[in-house]
Amino acid sequence: MRLGLSVYAEIAASLGEKAEQSWALKQREDLDARIQKFCWSKDRFIWAIGQDGTFYGTHESKEGAVYLNTQVWAVISGAATPEQARTCMDTLKRELSTEYGVMLCAPAVKTMPADVMLAILFNHGTKENAGIFNHPQGWVVMAECLLGNGDLAYQYHRAYMPAAFNDKAEIRQSEPYVHCQSTHAIYSPQFGAARIPWLSGTAAWSYYSATAHILGVRAENNGLRIDPCIPSDWPGFTMERRFRGKTVRIEVQNPKGLNRGISSLTINGKALTGNLIPSAELTDGAKVIAILG
Repeated sequence: MRLGLSVYAEIAASLGEKAEQSWALKQREDLDARIQKFCWSKDRFIWAIGQDGTFYGTHESKEGAVYLNTQVWAVISGAATPEQARTCMDTLKRELSTEYGVMLCAPAVKTMPADVMLAILFNHGTKENAGIFNHPQGWVVMAECLLGNGDLAYQYHRAYMPAAFNDKAEIRQSEPYVHCQSTHAIYSPQFGAARIPWLSGTAAWSYYSATAHILGVRAENNGLRIDPCIPSDWPGFTMERRFRGKTVRIEVQNPKGLNRGISSLTINGKALTGNLIPSAELTDGAKVIAILG
């Protein structure tokens, strides 16, 4: 909701709808106040508040104490303060990260009511009950990229890629060229086994998080944003991007071994300020060079 309000306010501003923009910003302000008052628990954002007022996913919880979605979307939406953003992602790494991906929650759920979350319906370490649900893995990548942590973002990205299991086929037990809905996590005796291939939003989010956040080429209303967040040992990369009927050739150089931060951006030899290429500058076959520095 918070991200939606931000996008709505931006669109309203671009259309000159000042009243709509003010409404959205006021709603966001009110929402932020409630999030800060009720949803931060020491080093994480809570999971949920039950109809009876019970808080779930707090630092004192015995089960489901950390929930992936609320950490990453607090960062992606901008709800988290800079300090909260880094803290909650550190908690996610410490409590949820595994060699095969990030678990949806931990520890596994045993008693949480089904009307709060249906996790209790599944065996420990599978699907929503502390399994490695692959759909939101791209969100973890996006959150770390937004924080500028290219090395960690790429580590998360590679962990759940099907090809990362090519020498562990007996563990993954699924096709090496397709994403699965979920992977058994540490609470399961089949840790690493992938289940339900071909039925997942994982592929779409993996593509988006890789191209729009690791490679950092994002379509915006006014043009094309060039904001890569890559591993520090990458010397750079090249890619082509179709944007509004035009093919743009992009080269990113990383001479200083950084993760993020464009110091120079040119299009067809013309220097630009910042990292947004205005739509008017984009022509078919345009050559973009971006340098991290």
